[in-house]
Amino acid sequence: MISSTVKELPKSTAEVEITISWDEIKETYDKIFSTAAEELEISGFRKGKAPKELVEKNINKTKLYEEVVKEVIPKAYAKAVSEHKLTPVTSPKIEVIAAKEGESWVVKASLALKPVINLKNYKEKIRELKKGKTKIWTPGNNAEKKEKDSKPTLDEIINALLTEVEVELSDILVTEEANRLIANLIDQTQKLGITVEQYLISKGKTSEQLRAEYAKQAAKNLSIEFALSEIADKENITVSPQEIDNIISKVEKEEEKERLKKESYYLAHLLRQQKTLDFLSNIQ
Repeated sequence: MISSTVKELPKSTAEVEITISWDEIKETYDKIFSTAAEELEISGFRKGKAPKELVEKNINKTKLYEEVVKEVIPKAYAKAVSEHKLTPVTSPKIEVIAAKEGESWVVKASLALKPVINLKNYKEKIRELKKGKTKIWTPGNNAEKKEKDSKPTLDEIINALLTEVEVELSDILVTEEANRLIANLIDQTQKLGITVEQYLISKGKTSEQLRAEYAKQAAKNLSIEFALSEIADKENITVSPQEIDNIISKVEKEEEKERLKKESYYLAHLLRQQKTLDFLSNIQ
């Protein structure tokens, strides 16, 4: 039997405590034990035919329990998420609270939930931005002043949008995104043949300052991501399979085509995001 309780925390975060009965653990262990026993070779016996008592003395129980953990905990976590109708947006952080032979196991999963997005009057904000941009005067050929349209940049539109977005992001999610940005930086510095420490010295920054900057950037990235997704939902912005097929068909290299087919979900996400940005740019 698997049971669970949920503790909702601030900032779109939750802790799930999951209890897995020993019967559930034992059933999984016995199945994994049987599979391992069939592959075990013991002198004097045919492969997989040694008595159970002898197998137990020669088998690595630690490795077996590692396999039990890999099978039981994800299954129990998925059941808890489904039962409590949770909306995790990252992989959980798992902490084993208790895991003794003959007793129920208890694990705690900390997870970032999909945040609630409050979109205020972003359309009017973008209209105001565009209105301000059109009031630019330039001299004509005969020195007369003429009004010239100047469209706002995409960054300006996004920044205008963010002033009208309220969202509470989980610290778990922000940290994960910041770590991704830092990993990208490490990769870039390695390609340049320098260390991160050398990069920091060249910029006159400490590692703490860098992490703080990346945490801020991570929060902005995530706010944009969730805001665009919310707008796409509200405005019924969708991507059809035909649109994905059309994009893939234009790719010349067969290897690249196959890669895009495997990543069609991500491709659809990017296309939907671009269509949402186009929608914002076309607000009148």
